[in-house]
Amino acid sequence: MNLYSTNNTALNVSFKEAVFNSMPQDKGLYMPVAINPLPQEFIANLDQYTLPEIAFTVAKHMLAGAIPDADLKALIDDAINFEAPVVELEENVYVLELFHGPSLAFKDFGARFMSRVMGYFLEAGEKQLDVLVATSGDTGGAVALGFLGVPNTRVTILYPKGKVSDIQELQLTTNGQNIRALEVDGTFDDCQALVKQAFTDAQLNEAFRLTSANSINIARLIPQTFYYFNAYAQLLKQGKSKVVFAVPSGNFGNIGAGLLAWKMGLPVQQFIAATNANDTVPEFLKTGVYQPKPTVATLSNAMDVSSPSNWVRIADLFKNDTAELKKLITGYSFNDEDTVKAIVKIFGAYKYVACPHTAIAWLALTDWLDKQDDDVTGVFLSTAHPCKFPDVFPEQIGKAVEVPAQVKTLQEKPRLATPLKADFNEFKSYLLNN
Repeated sequence: MNLYSTNNTALNVSFKEAVFNSMPQDKGLYMPVAINPLPQEFIANLDQYTLPEIAFTVAKHMLAGAIPDADLKALIDDAINFEAPVVELEENVYVLELFHGPSLAFKDFGARFMSRVMGYFLEAGEKQLDVLVATSGDTGGAVALGFLGVPNTRVTILYPKGKVSDIQELQLTTNGQNIRALEVDGTFDDCQALVKQAFTDAQLNEAFRLTSANSINIARLIPQTFYYFNAYAQLLKQGKSKVVFAVPSGNFGNIGAGLLAWKMGLPVQQFIAATNANDTVPEFLKTGVYQPKPTVATLSNAMDVSSPSNWVRIADLFKNDTAELKKLITGYSFNDEDTVKAIVKIFGAYKYVACPHTAIAWLALTDWLDKQDDDVTGVFLSTAHPCKFPDVFPEQIGKAVEVPAQVKTLQEKPRLATPLKADFNEFKSYLLNN
């Protein structure tokens, strides 16, 4: 598998180099040189395969020999060892639950796969790998658990002060060992900017072997394609083949992975990008003007991103043909009041508790479906367990949330985080002196 930079199509690097370097020095993002369709026979018979089998077939196809088959299969069997069920709420409306992994968020798919890929490529005696990751909520927890105890690696997580939930913060700050957390006095975009600047700083790159665990890293994006194929497989078993996906969207890696799946032949009818008040992309899809605004803090904090990194990948996938892009992607945005009303409505109709991100995806999906004449099946992605957002729910709904055992264990551990200004020189100094 070879990759180029979205800023330089002439650049050609291996999968291993892209995984470890994370972001090209020209500040673009890596994209596969070729995204070939999977065999039609495989697509037509997806319902005959398990999630690990689908994951192996898709990864093998994309990586094209970058990891030998036997090693890749063992890696996937270890990383993707939990389910992602599609749950029917009503006829033609399904929720894809992606929170059954160890950190209770969809990012377990990417973080666990990537940590094992990096561990596989690391060779004895090599320089320690320093993983930098910015998080708006769930990425940090997934990365922390994915890399916890992995030899010869160290993870530094940057998160915005006061803008993650209590449980999310516990997942970031209670690990110890090779995981450390920085509490940044700013927004997620500030955290992300610090990480990106570190990758292009000559002194830091000379001192450390830096890589990223954000979705700017192609190894995070590839495994997120697995659950789109697997969701389609589950629906095929029920005789449903016309499918749309509504995706809660912040940094746009999740929907970017869905578009990679589509590019590989998954017959998705439409993608619905559902955002909160940080509506840069929905506004672009309406007006044709891409204009990030200051980030707004919302109840759906993992989506509080005004300048989504992965949008350049999506634009690149369509070769900047905005007309074609708009045919496949529809954008919606909702505010906090809409979000709470949706949570209440979902619980009232289905006795189902949706996290705020999930509720926004449901709003977008149901609005879109109401305008369609065709018999199409809608799937909205549930990206995090509702227990992560106890302050969002009205009392009656909050009582219905089952708190997993691993969360109760976290609450007994001490937190450890270093405060940091949203200032690159201070961040650089911390890295060089710690």
